[in-house]
Amino acid sequence: MTFADLGLSDELLRAVTESGYDTPTPIQAQAIPSVLMMRDIIGIAQTGTGKTASFVLPMIDILAHGRARALMPRSLILEPTRELAAQVAENFEKYGKYHKLNMALLIGGVQMGDQLKALEKGVDVLIATPGRLMDLFQRGKILLNGCSMLVIDEADRMLDMGFIPDIEEICTKLPTQRQTLLFSATMPPVIKKLADKFLSNPKSIEVARPATASTNIAQHLVKVDSRKKRDALCDMLRVADVTSAVIFCNRKTTVRDLNKALQRQGFKSGEIHGDIDQSSRIAELERFRDGTVNILVASDVAARGLDIKGVSHVFNFDAPWHPDDYVHRIGRTGRAGATGVAFTFVTESDAEAIDNIQKLIGTKIPYAPLPGGSTRDADAPQDEPRPEKRAEARPESRDRKPARREAPAREERPGEERQTEARPADRAREERPRQDRPRDDRPRAAPPPRRRDPVDEGPDDGWNGPVPHFLSVGFGE
Repeated sequence: MTFADLGLSDELLRAVTESGYDTPTPIQAQAIPSVLMMRDIIGIAQTGTGKTASFVLPMIDILAHGRARALMPRSLILEPTRELAAQVAENFEKYGKYHKLNMALLIGGVQMGDQLKALEKGVDVLIATPGRLMDLFQRGKILLNGCSMLVIDEADRMLDMGFIPDIEEICTKLPTQRQTLLFSATMPPVIKKLADKFLSNPKSIEVARPATASTNIAQHLVKVDSRKKRDALCDMLRVADVTSAVIFCNRKTTVRDLNKALQRQGFKSGEIHGDIDQSSRIAELERFRDGTVNILVASDVAARGLDIKGVSHVFNFDAPWHPDDYVHRIGRTGRAGATGVAFTFVTESDAEAIDNIQKLIGTKIPYAPLPGGSTRDADAPQDEPRPEKRAEARPESRDRKPARREAPAREERPGEERQTEARPADRAREERPRQDRPRDDRPRAAPPPRRRDPVDEGPDDGWNGPVPHFLSVGFGE
């Protein structure tokens, strides 16, 4: 089957051919004809299967007939992140270059003035994130009663980010008679309820089991000590045949620190996370695309919004907290039929997270050794020599400590009795200074050692402030 068999226009087929594609992916082959027939769609497909083109291509042909009016977009595409919205906009520009369609990108992190000017001229396609769209709608800067097509992309990600209430409110502002397309990598109950409420007799398309990883990706777990993760990563980057790699971390601070450490080691790396403004994100992605940097350290903001060809490796520097994020992280490689490799670093505290990931994808991920054999086999228990060393050291410490305690006790016992006998004679002399003695002159215990700065910057439910003064005061007999 070719794109010509799907019923697309000649202008659109020409743009697709010039982009280097001739054979549709399974979800494109199933979704495009149904969208052209104006049916509602529920598409379940893992990342990297080409689902963006499965709704962009038919939308271009459908919107080719008609005229846009000011402040009233004819179609609306909702994306959870700025990166995904920008990616969809690039697809519209690439495939719609032979159609006279107006498009507007409505996202946060950029000036609102240019976006409002585009809306005032009238747009055929509005690509937006829910937050910025609701902001403009509440200000009366946009009208949604002329929108005849709605696309909800990455619906499960919308759920994770808390956008479902906004999406439900947006759906109530749209015309009842419309075509709705919903795409998601997974189908949790909340998304199923959303689809039942706002879609009319939808056609379900599932090209892969929910939350499965691509078979083109070789997955590996690597056991490491939490204090040696950076060294292990540098060793693997030097030994592995890394063309370009994305390294995922759970925290923004970890992203910044790791990127600086890699640059000090001589690697060409960049970073992207939620604290970077949109223009800087775009510039960093362009540096990664053109090869100025071949390593991108990222938080989960790039787990679904990054579509770059040729990514050979994905490294999970931190095991993801949510199992679904694992599928989307490693989906940055092995795209469009290519092969890829994914490594996930595992420390002792990651056991539960790895179990949840393996349950979700339905397969057991094999372990791989670190370069030079610094990591033992997965089935062999780690840290075996350590208990033996502690076991040998403990008897010696027990032998020494009683020796120090018992000898002084036997020698000082008579002295203690003599001191007790002399105490009544000196009582008057001892008590007078004691009345005037300040409280702070009483014997104290040794002050607690000063705490070092914590390495982990994550949340901590325990006490993290200074030690109260009264806890450092000893009590006399």
